[in-house]
Amino acid sequence: MIGLTRGARSVRPPRADGDEFERAAEALLTQAGLTVVARNWTCRRGEIDLIMSEGATLVFVEVRKRSGSRFGGAAESIGRQKRERLRAAISLYLSGLTQEPMCRVDAVLFEPGKPTQWLKNIVEAT
Repeated sequence: MIGLTRGARSVRPPRADGDEFERAAEALLTQAGLTVVARNWTCRRGEIDLIMSEGATLVFVEVRKRSGSRFGGAAESIGRQKRERLRAAISLYLSGLTQEPMCRVDAVLFEPGKPTQWLKNIVEAT
């Protein structure tokens, strides 16, 4: 683990922590039969953590990890503003395709003391 030292405590860079959970989400979804199309697709409107396919359906995946529930859980952290940024990024991604496939937006949630959750179709993709 790469970390920064602040006094006596080691702090992980946020991206490294996010990468670990994105890899875990990818493994979960791959094991369930989905195929990776893209990782960390970024545009001026935001980032899509994972883009996967399940048969003819394109699945956009938001990965959320929370270390506690003080400010709400992982699902609650996908608020209106985040959903709007996801829609905008997805729209831009789809505009680059010659034919628009069936789509959905899923979330994979990680919270301490709880099993990993895979929520399907959390927002209207288009």
